[in-house]
Amino acid sequence: MLRVGLFLLTNLAVLAVAGVTLNLLGVGRFLTAEGLDLGSLLAFCAVFGFSGALVSLFLSKWMAKMSARVQVIDNPRTPDERWLVETVRELATKANIGMPEVGIFPAEQSNAFATGWNKNASLVAVSAGMMRRFNKNEIRAVLAHEVGHVANGDMVTLALIQGVINTFVMFFARIIGYAVDKAVFKTERSPGIGFYITTIVAEIALGFLASMIVAWFSRRREFRADHAGATLADRQSMISALRRLKAETEVPNQMPDTLVAFGIASGASNKIMQLFATHPPLDVRIATLEAGR
Repeated sequence: MLRVGLFLLTNLAVLAVAGVTLNLLGVGRFLTAEGLDLGSLLAFCAVFGFSGALVSLFLSKWMAKMSARVQVIDNPRTPDERWLVETVRELATKANIGMPEVGIFPAEQSNAFATGWNKNASLVAVSAGMMRRFNKNEIRAVLAHEVGHVANGDMVTLALIQGVINTFVMFFARIIGYAVDKAVFKTERSPGIGFYITTIVAEIALGFLASMIVAWFSRRREFRADHAGATLADRQSMISALRRLKAETEVPNQMPDTLVAFGIASGASNKIMQLFATHPPLDVRIATLEAGR
């Protein structure tokens, strides 16, 4: 229920921001008596496409805290919490970024994530299960991996890429919808039902294909973050952490091999699904680090 509420809240925010912006720019009308005004259409799609990506980026830290039930450590109460905060502080200083918020979320699966809209306003969180099962050197390497994401500006870059993808998916879907409406449904004046149905179907199909581009970038950023983990912490600890994670994914019911929104979970084993996986297979990541790349 919480996830649904967060989703609806984000979409309402996107619609509000986009609606106001479109009115200010005067680009809401892209269908004219002469046909499609491609300039207005592109502007319309860009506003909506980038609004969705940027609103999600600015809300990412708050949404992550809420959906993952992150307990932010404001005043460390235990030796483990103090160690966690000081380790993130040390790594953030090494990476030349502002001190992130640090938190623990109540999940048995070994996982971690970083999010936030800029390098000096981020959040780094680890699961309670990882804190219990990984040793300190492995956790430090995982934290370095996440700090690497922040230092590399991965969240901002991913949001911009998503904005471009959103824009062109909407743009081409409406061109396809208009063409089908005219050629197949023979609509002569204002767009008919064929335009709206075809546009929706085209958006779903193009969005599905375009998600491969976003997933490809996400996989590239994982290799960069692994390199950061090896540099900010140490290579052997990063390899050890990935090996331990791989061992856990091979235990039935311990960590299903699924696509996840956050963290460093295993990549999909099926070749087709690998095109949509946000994380490379752990074997490939381990081999890359072992090769010194």
